[in-house]
Amino acid sequence: MKEEEIRPRKVFDEYLRLAALDADKYFNKSQCQLVPCPACGTQGNYSFSKHGFSYEECPECQTLFVSPRPPAQDFCRYYQESDSARFFATTFYRETAGARREKLWLPKARMVSESLRQYGAHQHSLLDIGGGYGIFAEEYERLTSEKVTIIEPGPELARICRQKGLAVIEAFLENVTVEQLPVGPKAFVSFELFEHLHDAGVFLRHLYSLMRPGDVFLFTTLSGMGVDIQVLWDESNSISLQHLNFFNPKSIRLLIECAGFQVLNVATPGKLDIDILCNNQSHIKDRFWRNFAVRSSQEERREWQDFIVAHDLSSHMSVVCQRPWCHENSN
Repeated sequence: MKEEEIRPRKVFDEYLRLAALDADKYFNKSQCQLVPCPACGTQGNYSFSKHGFSYEECPECQTLFVSPRPPAQDFCRYYQESDSARFFATTFYRETAGARREKLWLPKARMVSESLRQYGAHQHSLLDIGGGYGIFAEEYERLTSEKVTIIEPGPELARICRQKGLAVIEAFLENVTVEQLPVGPKAFVSFELFEHLHDAGVFLRHLYSLMRPGDVFLFTTLSGMGVDIQVLWDESNSISLQHLNFFNPKSIRLLIECAGFQVLNVATPGKLDIDILCNNQSHIKDRFWRNFAVRSSQEERREWQDFIVAHDLSSHMSVVCQRPWCHENSN
């Protein structure tokens, strides 16, 4: 898989342009507040600024995060009203739907099905938090014949999912109640959501309260320790307006265990790190990686990508956790 297949440069660049404009429009007058590391609570050290946001790195667990941080209501307004959010929900999704269905969502549906079967949750009701355009839900229902409920706060995306005949709860997860959910055992999934969360601790604690013992949560997110992000750093396109938190395999464990969950698996099964580096040669400052991007063969790039995945060094991170059977969250 190549980055261009799921993020065509022309379309993605237009999204980034709109996002930069929206950063000024929606956040330039925000009353920002200092926040500690969202994973371990340590005071971060300033690293760089981008789009008017200041990014800090935790000296203890190496989480990269935005601080000072605009209030949550400013982000709610951004997601529901902004040009870049609307562009992503319509033009970007529409123009990449076919490739993303084949390259991303069908493999994710297979991965989720296999993971839930592995952990004995394959017959649980499945809920997709931030279900977006509904492509994962469509592929999962086609693959398993099991219904998926989408939790989606964006009005445009919620409308599109309903038009596809999918069950939708139009709300942020933090506002969902137990009464809105299917009865019985449940498995929750979310994809590329954690980097957006204003307060990941609040999100996890509320999710925990919606779950019964034995319910499972599987999610993917960006790892700030991934090779492409570490090398490109402030020039990485992953570090953009909407992305507030960049956890890593170490810090994500701290976060979810603090919320009372049992960690079942953490891995970084990424496919694009080396391809992203080679597509951004002009932004690479490190001599080794700059020369590698210029001189490496396709076979060498595949070998390096395999090494990165094997050693949990990809920026694409996958996590499976569970509300324990015999432990109640004391927070």
